[in-house]
Amino acid sequence: MRVRIAPSILAADFARLADEIARVESAGADLIHVDVMDGHFVPNITIGPPVVASLRRATRLPLDVHLMIEDPDRYLEAFAQAGASGITVHAEATRHLHRTLTRVRELGATPGVALNPSTPVDAIRDVLGLFDLLLIMSVNPGFGGQTFIPRSVQKIALARTLIAGSGSAADIEVDGGVDTGNAAALALAGATILVAGASIFGTPDPAAATRSLRAAAGR
Repeated sequence: MRVRIAPSILAADFARLADEIARVESAGADLIHVDVMDGHFVPNITIGPPVVASLRRATRLPLDVHLMIEDPDRYLEAFAQAGASGITVHAEATRHLHRTLTRVRELGATPGVALNPSTPVDAIRDVLGLFDLLLIMSVNPGFGGQTFIPRSVQKIALARTLIAGSGSAADIEVDGGVDTGNAAALALAGATILVAGASIFGTPDPAAATRSLRAAAGR
């Protein structure tokens, strides 16, 4: 199964955001990962729908919007209207995950579920078939540049078994500490989308780093 690369703009130079995205797009990036943080669900604040709307005008790539916010239902329509291709919500942040995922699809975006490192894979069992993407957080969310949690590889494998057993073709995305040193193991465990921030935008040549990460994944 082909592995797709999703550079995360959390680590990009926001003063040159359009140029940064153009560089990784020319290098074959498949998606642009957009981390939205509210300072409540996670201890950091980033961006909102107006920036997503600007990104939509700057690239043809799908915008993979990851909502690390409390009460995400309040903002689903705003992000969909801004141009989000996919909207991923945290299982820990919504009381009615079934309804939230259904609403994302109604808005024309790809629904995704994210799990924090301490949240077991079983949390998605009752919504299998309602999402097209499962995001496994391999660091505690909130800040870029953190160290990869090794147990995440096992969690990805468990998730792939559960998803495949349900007949779903959902992608498994992994975010946090992803680099050329662990890309192959993540792909082998069943990840199909690798999110990378510091290991791409934290390098002198983000385009070359994008190509290197794809090569390292080996698929």
